[in-house]
Amino acid sequence: MVDNHRGLEDSATMAIVMQASRFALDPTPSQQRTLASHAGAARFAYNWGLHLVQERLEQRRVDSTAQVPWTLPELRREWNKAKHLVAPWWAENSKEAYSSGLDGVARALKNWSDSRSGRRKGRPVGFPRFKKKGRARDACRFTTGPIRVLADRKHLQLPRIGVLKSHESTRKLARRLEQGTARILAATISRQADTWFVSLTVEVQRHFPVSNGKLTVVGVDAGIRHLAVLSTGVIVANPRSQEHQLNKLRRLNRQLARCQPGSKHREQTRRQLARVHARAANLRRDAIHKLSTALATQHGMVVVEQLNVAGMIRNRRLARVLSDAGLAELRRQLSYKTAWYGSRLVVADRFYPSSKTCSACGWVKGKLTVGERTFVCATCGHIIDRDLNAARNLAKLIDHVARSGRETLSARGVDVRPGLAGLATPKREAGTGSPRVGPAPVGA
Repeated sequence: MVDNHRGLEDSATMAIVMQASRFALDPTPSQQRTLASHAGAARFAYNWGLHLVQERLEQRRVDSTAQVPWTLPELRREWNKAKHLVAPWWAENSKEAYSSGLDGVARALKNWSDSRSGRRKGRPVGFPRFKKKGRARDACRFTTGPIRVLADRKHLQLPRIGVLKSHESTRKLARRLEQGTARILAATISRQADTWFVSLTVEVQRHFPVSNGKLTVVGVDAGIRHLAVLSTGVIVANPRSQEHQLNKLRRLNRQLARCQPGSKHREQTRRQLARVHARAANLRRDAIHKLSTALATQHGMVVVEQLNVAGMIRNRRLARVLSDAGLAELRRQLSYKTAWYGSRLVVADRFYPSSKTCSACGWVKGKLTVGERTFVCATCGHIIDRDLNAARNLAKLIDHVARSGRETLSARGVDVRPGLAGLATPKREAGTGSPRVGPAPVGA
């Protein structure tokens, strides 16, 4: 056992990766006001930069020689010229606060232009909109200045803000910094409900083992009824964090709507509502992190489906429960944790009929409605739970995957839509819309 472990360490590769370490803060009342001031300064700079771009675009319609500041350096030059007039109080906050807001404008404009030209994938991105206090996320990013994790493992230092007490220990990151295997590049402060957080962007030297020594293959069927059903028969319960808070959310939303704008009672109700949403998000994140870590460390290969979550959310009846499940987040976490722990991730094609294929004989059912929770094979008579059947089909799919690379984007080994593959009729998963053609059934 010791020799095998040493062999795995010797075969591991060293790489420099970017990671984020997030810590909750315990600021004093004075520090809370300072943090809020920096977040407000970033929001002000964002709105000022967006307003300037809109003005210059209007001028260009009349005068084609008008210059429109589109990138971060151009926006910074314009800000330095005008900050004494538009924000005479600018010296109260760090220059990084205004640079953070202008950087947000530059990124938003680039996303909009790339979306229009087709260089950006995904749904179309609209023109940037102004941020409103109380609605926009309070955040500010620091890229220069003293950003340190202090030796007592309980405090952090940020530019202009000073030393802040951390609510949780920073020992893991501090050890890496002391050993010289990590370097802090940036820090982002943000507020969620009434809690302030700091996220440190860190450049880390990390070992990537070739294998974790596990030979097991597990298929994972993520869904709404259960967070995940594994091909081994294990069922991971869905915490349904938001659904369990619906009564409280409805009551607080009604109470908020009846409060007078600007009153203390409205502010108290808003904070209560924000805390309920934050707790639901934390419970969901905790469950997904535990599941993804267990899958990446206990199995040698993990097979999941490529779900069209954005399309599924368009169904109004399923939108809330789908968002509460966090299906896309599970795959995102598996994509980097499998590399961290030496396992491999295989992503099945979106149109692979895992739920409609019999895991015993490979027979494919022509139609399977969303309400059918039990799969009954018309050929061999096999009766099995729908989700468990899909998970076992995903585990068997590994026989058709080219064993190369840490993550296989397509279960067929190529990233193109498959042909008929000898099948008489096209197949599709229940609720996916128009019929799609899938690969040959497993075991056929």
